Amino acid sequence: MTQPSAHTLVIIPTYNEVENLPLIVGRVRQSSPNVEVLIVDDNSPDGTGAKAAEMSKADPQIHVLHRESKGGLLGAYIAGFEWGLARDYQVLCEMDADGSHAPEQLHLLLEQIDAGADLVIGSRYVPGGKVINWPRNRYFLSKLGNLYISLALSTGLADTTAGYRAFRRSALEQFNFDELSAAGYIFQVDVARRAVDMGLDVREVPITFTEREIGESKLDGSFIKDSLGVVTKWGIAHRGEQLKNLSAEFGNMLSNSFKHRKQELKRRRARRKAGH
Repeated sequence: MTQPSAHTLVIIPTYNEVENLPLIVGRVRQSSPNVEVLIVDDNSPDGTGAKAAEMSKADPQIHVLHRESKGGLLGAYIAGFEWGLARDYQVLCEMDADGSHAPEQLHLLLEQIDAGADLVIGSRYVPGGKVINWPRNRYFLSKLGNLYISLALSTGLADTTAGYRAFRRSALEQFNFDELSAAGYIFQVDVARRAVDMGLDVREVPITFTEREIGESKLDGSFIKDSLGVVTKWGIAHRGEQLKNLSAEFGNMLSNSFKHRKQELKRRRARRKAGH
């Protein structure tokens, strides 16, 4: 029986990654020669799109999707997901172009998909996970932020903001992409919490995250504030739903207890009447 990972597409969004792109794609092709790559370029002014087209012509397992403008990471991934779902891929993966996600560890995610997982997250914060070249304050801010997200949303996940992911096709087809939050990079959290709420098999595997060495990060300081604000709103709604469910369960318990008590009183009356 063919494993799902035998039909894998790795989606790599790009914007001004002309130097990084050949490096990361080359590592993917070397470490996982059977997977295919889709480069989703947002009309990069540095020539990344042209470089991607050149690479695609030289390798039939490399594909390119050119977008007209910079439409954000979520838009790029949705475009890539839709492209992949329109074809016969059984596993669709997210991977950054800057080298922070090691292609040599892709097999860790795919092995869990083959073992039955619906979504696998490459995690920095489970045992064995590592972060390289981050200042200490950024590391703790990210780790504590993820702890807050996990507690607020009851996901049970250590790294909901992580962007190194593998989806089983059947799981990805259950998402309504139009409903995902486009606030910064918060869609990664949104996808994870929805997957958990839907009862999907979500797993984390330890990965080594390495800060980019070439180019500039697309992340700015407002992300943390904006993202945690959105998570707080979700958390309030989530806890409210929990309280609502708890109240309903408690009401059912009281109702059943009352019915049981009423039946017991009837039996006692019947026994007393029979004794007379």
